[in-house]
Amino acid sequence: MARLLRPHPDSIGPAGIRVEAEASRTGPRALSLRYRLAGPPGALRIPARAPPERADGLWKHTCFEAFIGGLDGDDYCELNLAPSTRWAAYRFDAWRRGMAPADIPAPRIEVLSAEDGVALEAELDLGAVGDLPAAGAWRLGLSAVVEDAEGRISYFALAHPPGKPDFHHPDGFALKLEAPQRP
Repeated sequence: MARLLRPHPDSIGPAGIRVEAEASRTGPRALSLRYRLAGPPGALRIPARAPPERADGLWKHTCFEAFIGGLDGDDYCELNLAPSTRWAAYRFDAWRRGMAPADIPAPRIEVLSAEDGVALEAELDLGAVGDLPAAGAWRLGLSAVVEDAEGRISYFALAHPPGKPDFHHPDGFALKLEAPQRP
């Protein structure tokens, strides 16, 4: 089920931007993500297509993000998925501490562009992220960084903690995904 991401109260981008996100577990440690970004034609700055490779700093421009952790513990994984098809994955020991690259296979990313925005679908194998329980539920924070045509950045998420935008904050992990049922 697609969920509407809310803009952070301090976001200054143009009116009429809409971001939806959807997540599902397709295996014990497999994740499917779908995002849809729409706005007035010409209002959004979408990164140009590039080779589908790992890259840092994707959050500086339009980028979709997911933060995933188990129900117990402070550790989590951050995923960055850009409409360019570049991606990044990081592990953290706790809130913004102990950051290291997450050693996952390259995700399968499909991007569909439209006059009013972009849709991105990604399939990820998180088997190498040993902290994520295969049989237990996960907590997720789904978010997006949106750059407008003037270069201004707005932040969208399922939930925003008080204060400045912080997708890493535990209060942003507002979605619970149960383990897939065995047939």
